Amino acid sequence: MESGLSSFLSISIDFETSHLFFPRIVSWVMAGLFGLVVVTKLLPFLAAVRSGEKDLPIIGESRDNFRFFGSLALIIAYFYLMDVVGDMFPFTGYGFLYVSMIFVFLMSLLYMHEKTKKGVMIVSAISIIAPACVWFIMAKVFYITLP
Repeated sequence: MESGLSSFLSISIDFETSHLFFPRIVSWVMAGLFGLVVVTKLLPFLAAVRSGEKDLPIIGESRDNFRFFGSLALIIAYFYLMDVVGDMFPFTGYGFLYVSMIFVFLMSLLYMHEKTKKGVMIVSAISIIAPACVWFIMAKVFYITLP
């Protein structure tokens, strides 16, 4: 009886696969939520499109091509340049810091409707302060390596 109870209460950890425990749980939860969204939102929407009550939102509507393709170009450049600049300053996180400042500034300017002096000054301040705070918290407080 003693050995059965002690084996029931003992824990063995396989360290080669233990790091996959929580990612598997998160993956299954996300897959379940995706399925729930498909069943509750997408299927009724597609039924309404088939019956003619609604139209597909991407067909026939205008799009701001400058902002759309500008956003794509900035995002691609952001990830590419973060690695390039990060290689210039290895293990410091300056690649993240400098490229994020420029990215936030340009992305904000891209979506700013009226470019006033005050608006550009606010965007400039935010583009310096926000990435610097994130860099400080991630690199100096939590010791997370940034590119």
